[in-house]
Amino acid sequence: MQFARRSWHTVGGTSAGKALHLADIGIDVRLCTPLGADDAGDLVRGALAQAGVTIEAIASDRTERHVNLMADGGGRVSLYISVPSPPPQDELDAVAARVAAADLAVIDLSELGLALLERDEVRQTPLWVDLHDYDGSSAFHEPFLRAADTVFMNGDRTDDPWELMSACLARGPRLAVCTLGAEGAIALEADGTQHEIVAVPAHVVDTNGAGDAFMAGFLGPILQGASIPDALKGAAAQARIAIESEHLHPVLGR
Repeated sequence: MQFARRSWHTVGGTSAGKALHLADIGIDVRLCTPLGADDAGDLVRGALAQAGVTIEAIASDRTERHVNLMADGGGRVSLYISVPSPPPQDELDAVAARVAAADLAVIDLSELGLALLERDEVRQTPLWVDLHDYDGSSAFHEPFLRAADTVFMNGDRTDDPWELMSACLARGPRLAVCTLGAEGAIALEADGTQHEIVAVPAHVVDTNGAGDAFMAGFLGPILQGASIPDALKGAAAQARIAIESEHLHPVLGR
């Protein structure tokens, strides 16, 4: 038997984390995500709308909910209490059209994301994908990896992040970025150019959402014409904002 020292209830999805941090740095972001007509869905709608995120809710029988069990070192086990139902065809059509018209789209690892990748019109838009703890061989990740223009991942399941990124780029992306926790982050371009950055010192409150904040903090400057080194600096600073909050972004606590 284990006893938690503390606990709290908050918005916790990876899509929400990216959207919150993109909105924070002034990017016009639209979040298409399944939400149920339930209390959890109402909480998500209200919290994100108040934070300046435009939401396009996709009908679902239930809103995704999960419990994260966290260790002091940042280790995490996620227990999913409920998952969304499959998206209705008409709403999938609408989301595909929205993605096709966007300047850039972030496609998350989900049933919705997989369905979108099967649409030809979606492939015309630059796609960024967060592979999370990709191990280099997972079959589930493969269609996401091959469709992506840029991929993000963490180094939790590899002993050689440079080799992992190189293997990813061999499947089609032009840029791979890997976060290494307290050791910072690295990036690899398709032409072999390497980039590194150290982590920004932070008072660690909760590491949930740090990767989402990092990706958003990198994407924002890139959309505004920044170089990869400068985008990495923005990403590290944005990750600190998440790490020092109990929430994906401190705006949720206000």
